[in-house]
Amino acid sequence: QAQLVESGGGLVQAGGSLRLSCAASGRTFSTYAMGWFRQAPGKEREPVASISWNGHNTLYADSVKGRFSISRDNAKNTVYLQMGSLKPEDTAVYYCGADKIPYRDYVMDLGSYRYWGQGTQVTVSS
Repeated sequence: QAQLVESGGGLVQAGGSLRLSCAASGRTFSTYAMGWFRQAPGKEREPVASISWNGHNTLYADSVKGRFSISRDNAKNTVYLQMGSLKPEDTAVYYCGADKIPYRDYVMDLGSYRYWGQGTQVTVSS
């Protein structure tokens, strides 16, 4: 059974950095776009970043552009989110997801994702 597992979350001070990982198992996602989303308490899940199936194309939400970087290692079936210059408003549960359709570029539409991880908490203190 396909599974995505996020890790790397934690508590960090404003201005700090964290690196999230999303490891896939049960099947390969090397031919699917992947993305990171986040959900803060009382808010809807929102897109953060997405990367094409081959890693050549990326897209970021305006709120994280220039501070976050998404990457993938298809040999390890893993996607990463490097987060820097963190702000208290980045506090949320971060989820990774896999696209429903293969061989697409970045996908930021929540409804286009088929598989989701359980999420990892990121808390940024001021």
